[in-house]
Amino acid sequence: MKKAKVAVIVAVCAVAVIAVYVLYVLNVLPHRRYSNGDFGIETYMSAVDMDGDGVDDQTDILESVRAYIGTKPKYKSKYYASGYPDDGYGVCTDVVAFGLRGAGYDLMELVNEDILADPASYSVTSPDKKIDFRRVRNLRVYFERTALPLTTDLSKIEEWQGGDIVVFEDHVGVVSDARNRKGVPFLIHHASPSQLRYEEDVLGRYDGRIVGHYRIS
Repeated sequence: MKKAKVAVIVAVCAVAVIAVYVLYVLNVLPHRRYSNGDFGIETYMSAVDMDGDGVDDQTDILESVRAYIGTKPKYKSKYYASGYPDDGYGVCTDVVAFGLRGAGYDLMELVNEDILADPASYSVTSPDKKIDFRRVRNLRVYFERTALPLTTDLSKIEEWQGGDIVVFEDHVGVVSDARNRKGVPFLIHHASPSQLRYEEDVLGRYDGRIVGHYRIS
């Protein structure tokens, strides 16, 4: 009888440990956040202040992204006559678009201008500025042509800074200034209706699928 009770207790403990691990991996349980200073990394500040608000672009982008996710946008892909979502919904590209707009960059206009200047690079036959800037494939081309390209190697933690933009095969987000215990930054993104948090320790999960890492310069 005692052995049976011990076996039950061990089984329950094992299930509990597995449950906690799964919840941690899924970011249901919060992860400890580290800063640049914990790894001796100097925080990058841009020499540009596009909107003249006294905040450098790198910091402004990050703060604007946090302001946007603070509205807790719900996930839905749809077309907007105004271009930018205005009804509390959004997708991954909107995290980037609103972050840049808050720093003085109108991504809708900028991407449209670049597509019209060189449509062949985008493989766009019928430009539509109201939606083109909300497509990952177009953002990848735009940032490759206009931004500073950086490493996609997550082991080079000092080369990743909050406010950078990271593009995946079918997703995009903004690099956080919070890091995990290995120094890999958190990712600020919007991936699905079931996502619990917008700022997560998930960048490592995308390792191998990162196709671009950029900094507005």
